[in-house]
Parts: sequence; C-alpha cells; structure tokens
Amino acid sequence: MPGLSLFHDTPVSEPLADQFASGEVLAKLQLLDKRAARKGLDGLDPARNQLIPLGTEIDAQGRVTKNSYGVFHLAWRAEAAGDWPQRVVAELDEIKAAIRKTHGARLRFLIWAGMGGSAEDKSMYNAVGLLKRGPRVYVLDSTDPAKLKSILADIEKRSTGTLGEALKSTLVVGMAMGMTSYEPVVNLRMLAALYEKHNIDSRPNFIYMTLPGSLLDQFASERGYRRIELQMDDGNATAGRHSGPLTRGSLYPLGLAQVDLDAWIRATFLTPEQIHTAWRLAAFLEAQARAGRDKITLLLNDSWAGAALWTKQDFEESLGKSEETGLKIVIGEKPKLANYLPAKDPAQDRVFLAIQTRGAKGPDAEKVALLRRKGYPIAVVKFPAVPLSAYMQFMHYVVFGLAYLRNMNFVTQPSVELYKAITNRLFESSGGDIRASEAWKQFQSRSVRYRGGITLYYSFVGNPPEGRSAPEIYAQLARRGRYAELTFFGDLRYSPKGQRLRKSLDRAAESLFRARLKRPVDVYEGPAMNHSYHEMIIGHGGCFSTVLFADRQESLPAAGYTAAYHTAQFLATQMALAERKRDVCAIVLKDLEPASLAALDDFFHQAAALLK
Repeated sequence: MPGLSLFHDTPVSEPLADQFASGEVLAKLQLLDKRAARKGLDGLDPARNQLIPLGTEIDAQGRVTKNSYGVFHLAWRAEAAGDWPQRVVAELDEIKAAIRKTHGARLRFLIWAGMGGSAEDKSMYNAVGLLKRGPRVYVLDSTDPAKLKSILADIEKRSTGTLGEALKSTLVVGMAMGMTSYEPVVNLRMLAALYEKHNIDSRPNFIYMTLPGSLLDQFASERGYRRIELQMDDGNATAGRHSGPLTRGSLYPLGLAQVDLDAWIRATFLTPEQIHTAWRLAAFLEAQARAGRDKITLLLNDSWAGAALWTKQDFEESLGKSEETGLKIVIGEKPKLANYLPAKDPAQDRVFLAIQTRGAKGPDAEKVALLRRKGYPIAVVKFPAVPLSAYMQFMHYVVFGLAYLRNMNFVTQPSVELYKAITNRLFESSGGDIRASEAWKQFQSRSVRYRGGITLYYSFVGNPPEGRSAPEIYAQLARRGRYAELTFFGDLRYSPKGQRLRKSLDRAAESLFRARLKRPVDVYEGPAMNHSYHEMIIGHGGCFSTVLFADRQESLPAAGYTAAYHTAQFLATQMALAERKRDVCAIVLKDLEPASLAALDDFFHQAAALLK
C-alpha cells in the first residue's frame, strides 16, 4: 500500500527519486523531530540543516518561530501513545454531556466556522459520506450572510421546534490557525448574538481551536468559551491545511459521526516503503513540471471524488509561492481528449494522476488507458481498501517531496496574508462602508454594462483591451494566462440561488475555457478560495481571474449581520492580485434571481462565440 505505475516518464525521473534515498531524507526528518522535541526551537539552526527552512517558520533574524513538521510527527506520536481514539471519544462525550445538562437537548447539528485548511477537510468528509451517522455538519467558511442564513434555515427546517430550540442542540466550533484570521470571529459573533437573542446560555455550545492571543482567542475567551488544543499532543506544529487527518480539528467531526478512529489513525502510520513511494511520485511530477507539464489533472475514484478540493489546496497553497515554478492541480473535469492539446504538441502542459482503490469504481479505466495510448504522461496510484486518512497522509508526503526537490518552504502562505491585510485595512479605513471608499471608486472606474443587470469591471487589468461590448472585452481578457478561475464571492453550497449560480459557472467553465481555449478552470467561492489555493494564483501567477459578486446582498437582521466585511474581501482580493500584477476582472450581477442568471449565461455564451 499503495502501488505506483508511471507511464511516459520522460524526462526520466528516477535520478530525482534517488535523491531521497541517497540523502537519507526520512531518517533526517525523524532526527529533526527528536531534536526539536528535546531542545526546542532554539536548538534549530536553519543554516545547518536543509530541512529546517522547508518546514518551519523563520523570522527576519533567522530564528525559528514555529516548527510545522507536525504534519508527519503527529502520526509517529499517535502510534507511540496508542490512546488517541479513546481520548477523542471521551472528550466528545464530555461536550455532549454539557449540552444535555444545560439545555436538556441532544446534539443534532454542528456548525464549523473556519477558513481554508481549517474547513476544507470537513467539507471533504461531508462530500465522501463520512459524516452521515453523526450530527448534521455545516461548514461556515464565508462572511457572506447568505451562507449563515441558509444554514440556519436548514437547521430550523430539520428541527422539530423553533430555531431557539434547535440552537440548544447545536455545537459551534471556531477554528483558526492564524493569529489574524478574522472570518471565524465575524461568524461566531453573529451566532453568539442569536443565542443571546433567544436567551440561551451559549457557553456549552461553543468551543474553539486557535493559537493563544489570536483574534479568535481574544473574542472567545472574553465570552467564557472553551478553548481546546488543536493537537492531541498539545503542541503547535501544524499549518491549517495540515490539520487533517490527525488533529482534533479533523478527529472531532469524525468521532461525532462514529467513524472508526482507531482504524483511521492507524492508516496514517506509513511505512518507509510507502513514504518512498510518495516521494517517487513527487519525483515524477517534478520531472514533468520541469519539462513544462505542470498541470496535474487529478482523476479520483468515485468514493474519494470529494477529496479533490482538499488535495488541490494541499498542493497549491504549499507550493504556489514561486514565480518561476508552480504546480496546478486540475479538478472537476472528466477526461475529454477534445479539451486537451495533442500529447506531442510543445504547448501541451498536462500530466495526469489517477487514484484507484480496491473495491471502488473509477476513475474511468478506458479513459485512463486511452490517455496512455495517446502518449500523455500519467501516474496511477493503487490503494487497497483503506480509510481516506491513508490517502491524505500519502499526499502530504508527496507535497513535501516536491518542496524538497524545489528547496521550497511548504508550510507558509505569504499571499494569503497579503489579501487579509488589505481586507482589514479597507474595512477599518472605510468604517465598514466599503462602497463609499476611494478604493471602490477606483474599482468602478473602468466598466461596461451588459443587458440584464450584468456589469463587467476591469479597472485592475494591466494593458486593458479595446472593445465595444462586455462579451468582446471579456473574450480578449480570457485569452490571457494559462488557466482561469471563476470565483463567486458568496455562497454556492447551501442557498438554492447559489446552487443555481454554480451550475451556470460550471457551464461557462466548460464551454468557454475548456472547450474553446483548452485550458483548465477552477470554479469555487470566495473568500474560501483565498484561504485555500489562492497562494498559487497570486504567488505563482499564470491565471486569468474572474471574480463575481451580487450587487444585492443578503443580510441577517436578527444578528445584525450585513455584507460589509464580505464586500471588503471581494474588493481586497482584486487589489491583492493587482498588486502582484495578476490579471483580474469582476462581473457584478444585479441579484441572483433567474433573470439575472439567464443574462449571465447569455453573457458567457456570447463571449465563447467570439473565441471560435
């Protein structure tokens, strides 16, 4: 576990793979962990060990401020301790008992408030069906009031009484692995206000996981909420995207859903042979990237298809920092030769990664075989019937392997911090009235209207194109970059309107970018994208970004929740991209009603027609 087969391995990647054995990388990782545990951060000298600059945070004076190799050593410590499953179950029983004692209610709903790595694993567990047996889990990874509004509406619908009674049966978890992450604070504040409005003691229902002194810690501690250490060893050695599969942030929702935690944790105890298989895959992907084939098209088996976005974040947020070298994870596609350049075309920039699991259907074996026959480079990884945690830990080692070969830090996220800093500056300087700010006026300075209340804004684009109509200008912009993104700043998951918009964006992605331009395209929602794979978009570049927004925003008056901060995030994202000279435009819809979505469909259709 697992097996690896490589096809069209040209240029040959074996010399790169040999570096891990000859460099004794695994042994050095284990020695580094022991040294850090024994001597602390002061005992880590970045100038004397190549691995230290790759997996730690280092200040301007060259001192290590955080060891982030917990992504690996948590498995080693879990194996040594042997009691983590029992401890998690006991802790969850205590939380449920407190709710039952205070409110006389059983736990029925779980709202997880977090961004990026603090949330993506929960979304993945929902998508692959791991959370069906526990409380219904909602991932609150946006400051769009529409998302929280839709979640609360669904909770009330599924409960047998009023919303107030349902809140008594709800556990709210806030999670943030950054000192400055403000989004969970926004959402916890609104939820706390709802509990107060219904005269409910919220303290048994709120827990949080964060760093001492962070914005989340300051907010939650003042209200008497219980802070829970993220790691089972009470350490602080994981980046947010590395919190799965072995921190409490990952284990708690699984434990509540009665997943076999013993089997889950044991599946992460990879053997040296399995780890070197991961590094052999990393060597293959790196060799292909050096040859210009840096778009990894991920083909997952049906049972793990929901892990695509988590995988994308793990790779892109970790490895997207370099202007010169990047790795794009392409998801949401079915293999379709008509959308690809021929394998021998010098501009062909794809490599394929197929994940197979014994007993699970897919990926399409015939399509994978066809790709092989046509000469496309492809890696096939075959897992036995194992928990998803084995895949997650395996992929963490693949990401580290690529970072090692590139001599790149894989735990920091500087571009995400840029966007957050601009958001907070905009919000504070405008007093929350973003649309009255000078920055908003600059955003509106170059625009063209389309019928149905659609407006294209392209003020942050360098060398703006000439054209008379919005579709004509957009078609010219769409030719820029090597891939694209369509990101809606709002909810695409829980609200019916957002779900319909998602289908519209999926249609545009296929007809305009994949079919016409033969380029991969991401479809997602912001600002969650900013905390997941935004590092690649802004750090490495090469993307043409389209961010979408509804002029008519939702609100939640019962909690005093408006879209002010969400609007600041929409604008700040464009400003951050423009600061790094990335091409970005915005499409603003009047609202998300059927007439507006029909106009958006027509807009994309007209733009696609101009790309023939």
